[in-house]
Amino acid sequence: MNTAVRTLQGYLTDPRHAATMKWSSGGVFAALLAALLWVAWVQGGTSLATPMGQALAGSGVAALATALGALPALFLRRISARWEDVMLGFGAGVMVAAACFSLILPGVAAGTELFGNKPAGALVVVAGFVAGALFLLLADKALPHEHVQSGRHGPDWIALRRVWLMVFAIALHNFPEGMAIGVGFAGGDLSVGIPLAAAIAIQDIPEGLVVAVALRTVAYTPWQAAGAAALTGLAEPLGAIVGVALTAGFAPLYPAGLGFAAGAMIWVVSHEIIPETNRKGHEQAATLGLIGGFAVMMMLDTALG
Repeated sequence: MNTAVRTLQGYLTDPRHAATMKWSSGGVFAALLAALLWVAWVQGGTSLATPMGQALAGSGVAALATALGALPALFLRRISARWEDVMLGFGAGVMVAAACFSLILPGVAAGTELFGNKPAGALVVVAGFVAGALFLLLADKALPHEHVQSGRHGPDWIALRRVWLMVFAIALHNFPEGMAIGVGFAGGDLSVGIPLAAAIAIQDIPEGLVVAVALRTVAYTPWQAAGAAALTGLAEPLGAIVGVALTAGFAPLYPAGLGFAAGAMIWVVSHEIIPETNRKGHEQAATLGLIGGFAVMMMLDTALG
């Protein structure tokens, strides 16, 4: 892992490669189209009646939501900092509600059914929850990254190119979300998987917009910005495949996996999203956005569950 990170750092910091990172719009969308066709091919060979097929469908919708969110960047060069914080707060609220209602509670129920008593079921979910948070803590220490707004953060920073490091970081952020979708569908219970996939898709829309607008502000063309932001969503189908593969074959891993996904999502909200919304003096507006997102997801989970 560290060798790969150092290789990436060396590439991104070499001035000779700077020009190659401004992809043409045709190249970006050719890559995007190829990736989406690959996902469609996998789905075509996998029945939607199986957990893998359902997870790929759900994560594909989430990836498309990222692309949908990026589309306004074709017309907008920037959005106000207040509205950016409100949208990120809304997404945070959606993710917190999804972690509670679509991951933790179903995980405890599955663990209780599996082990025959509620404390044991809850303990498995708690263990998974802590493991999920610790996993992202270790990833945070191992991988240099950059928050959407705040600038440089992480060890061994060597003047990495700001925008492409941000895109890389968002893609990494989307991978555990894809894993959460995969785990949600792994047990074959659509009342768990569908609300969770919907929640992550809702959260991905403002995220795609924020990334695309950030790219616009550093002289990328509208199509380049939208395409690069959309590409970050493709980490979610890959994460979904991993999530299903890790939890579908061994029953105790299902409730633990739901807890793991919840821990990862809460870590992302607390460590990444909420601090970003509180850096520019819009804490109250961002908090109202969070409350709104939580309320919407609570209603959505009730309607879909």
